[in-house]
Amino acid sequence: MIIKIKTVTVKPHWLRVKAPQIQRVGNVKDTLRDLNLNTVCEEASCPNIGECFNLGTATFLIMGPACTRACPYCDIDFDKTPQKLDTTEPLRLAEAVKRLNLNHVVITSVNRDDLPDGGASQFVACITEIKKLCTNTTIEVLIPDLCGNWNALEMILKAQPEVLNHNTETIARLYRKVRPQGEYTRSLELLKKTRELSSKIYTKSGIMVGLGETETEVKQVMEDLRGVDCDILTIGQYLQPSPHHLEVKEFISPSQFNSWAEYGEKLGFLQVVSSPLTRSSYHAEEVRKLMRLYPRH
Repeated sequence: MIIKIKTVTVKPHWLRVKAPQIQRVGNVKDTLRDLNLNTVCEEASCPNIGECFNLGTATFLIMGPACTRACPYCDIDFDKTPQKLDTTEPLRLAEAVKRLNLNHVVITSVNRDDLPDGGASQFVACITEIKKLCTNTTIEVLIPDLCGNWNALEMILKAQPEVLNHNTETIARLYRKVRPQGEYTRSLELLKKTRELSSKIYTKSGIMVGLGETETEVKQVMEDLRGVDCDILTIGQYLQPSPHHLEVKEFISPSQFNSWAEYGEKLGFLQVVSSPLTRSSYHAEEVRKLMRLYPRH
């Protein structure tokens, strides 16, 4: 079932979120402010920020907060000449992981097309410092497409994060509109290269729906991702951050999200997280269960 509406101001009841416990959220925010760190939870206006902060989890945003791309769906600020990389950021990030006692950490970044390696070296430094300080913490990196620089990708993989996540974001037909500086085939190639370069690392991708795609087109993306042996998939509802961003074309019902989850399981994904409020790092720590069930050698 797909509900079509004319305005994004009228949201269905299933998109309501519970108010967080302020004290726990405040503790996480205090740690982030104290160490001068950014989170994608805040920069991208994630609807799950209260729940995740209340659980003591966060997705760290490195090399930001400004991005060299201006994707019309994204709430992160655009800056074609962002600041230089901070060499202390990996140390501060590792300290935050330690203070928050995280079992699983997600590290993502803005696009840094101004850098020759797309910021791969900063990902490597962050992974390395966390592994030094928090030996039992599993690491997921949610990376940009690196402009197709597979040598940079190999640098990140050699640092041995447990999960390599790269979001496909949308269907092929909408790429020019939604992700004008990206390429659908390049995103698939990145995931394919990851599998070729490292059999141990779990691969993950995510898409958002409600931008005008059809059910058939969503299934095609799912099939394409399985075609490059992607392990984990997230599907969530696109929500318009402001009147200046792309409009929501449809609010997708929970039953449709459930249907996609069932289809994904039939395709062979190890895990499909599909719901209106799902985001790429929502409940990401559950990958630790998958690692026990489906160990990679």
